[in-house]
Amino acid sequence: MTIVSDTELEHLTAFMDSALPSYLEDLERLVNVDCGTYNKAGVDEIGRWFAEQMTDLGAHVSVDCNDPLGDTVVGVLRGGGRGQALVIGHFDTVFTDGTAAERPYSTADGKAFGPGVNDMKAGLLAGVYALRALRALATAAAGRSVPTHEWLPFARVTFVGNPDEEIGSPVSTPVIRGTAEKADTCFVLELACVNGDIVSARKGIADFRVQIEGRAAHAGVEPEKGRNAILEAAHKTLALTALNGRWPDVTVNVGVISGGTRPNVVAEHCELEIDLRAPSRTDMEAAEAEIMTICMTSTVADVVTTVNRRHRWWPMEKGDATTALALSAEALAERLGFELHDAATGGASDANTTSGMGVPTLDGLGPVGGADHAPGEYTEIDSIVPRTVLLAALLLTAAREGPRRA
Repeated sequence: MTIVSDTELEHLTAFMDSALPSYLEDLERLVNVDCGTYNKAGVDEIGRWFAEQMTDLGAHVSVDCNDPLGDTVVGVLRGGGRGQALVIGHFDTVFTDGTAAERPYSTADGKAFGPGVNDMKAGLLAGVYALRALRALATAAAGRSVPTHEWLPFARVTFVGNPDEEIGSPVSTPVIRGTAEKADTCFVLELACVNGDIVSARKGIADFRVQIEGRAAHAGVEPEKGRNAILEAAHKTLALTALNGRWPDVTVNVGVISGGTRPNVVAEHCELEIDLRAPSRTDMEAAEAEIMTICMTSTVADVVTTVNRRHRWWPMEKGDATTALALSAEALAERLGFELHDAATGGASDANTTSGMGVPTLDGLGPVGGADHAPGEYTEIDSIVPRTVLLAALLLTAAREGPRRA
């Protein structure tokens, strides 16, 4: 059975074709705002724009004020359908103040350039314009302007505007978790892969900081009285590195090591920073346990080790419901005239949070682009219309098929 008709796809596409100039004007406006994560004024400027768009769509908008980071903005739309969807986009970029003036929005050779253009100003706009397209579809069918409860296919759609995704969403995660508790499905608007793939699975990530306290001593006169924290760190580093390969696709990396004061002093202190990534929760839990065992087992006598797990995002695993969503997306893309596949990736996003709570989640639903976080970051302009139509049609499909969450 066809959930979304060819006529509906044609109407959605026609709307986006006509809306593309407006979309690009909005993209230029957003890209030309310095909104690195720690620039609260800039992030909040994007947040105010987002709040205005959601209000125009008929949403109830709430703002969770944060300091010194930007505010989290949540728009809630109530419709006449069934089920609840969560949509997530973020306001912040990785770029320093002044980058927008140095490299303002520009276009060339079918691409849009500028800081944050693809990660994720284009994706944030795709979410807003997909909702506008659904409203336009219902308006065309009714022959009149329709209220939100008539055009929104879900009972409720919550659109979370995240101000701090680029640093791991420390202030927005509680908001996302709160909204995800009742969500039947989630759509995350990160950029599509360079080859156009959407994302159906992401590795989980855990960050550890290990502090080792030894005992200082003169390295030439009485080294035997010392307890070398750097030596202990070296033993732990070798043991941690040996975990690679124990579980499929699980990686353990000691990325930072620092300690000691002078070459003629036995090092009293050393610190390690460890990155763990795993595709499944079971393997991640097993790897975490081994990391803790290694870190808390000493080779050098009388040293004291403390371990702090600073962050953890459970893996975004591709379950049956997510597989069904991905298949729907692939089928819709084929009808829209382009090929689409889903893929797994090693990087984390807010999709890890929702998927880790058991919510069927698709990510990478923004337009196609590349060179993210780099001076040449770009979005392919020709991908904007089909990708936004795909998102709108996918929302329509998910609502009509009904809740999938186990």
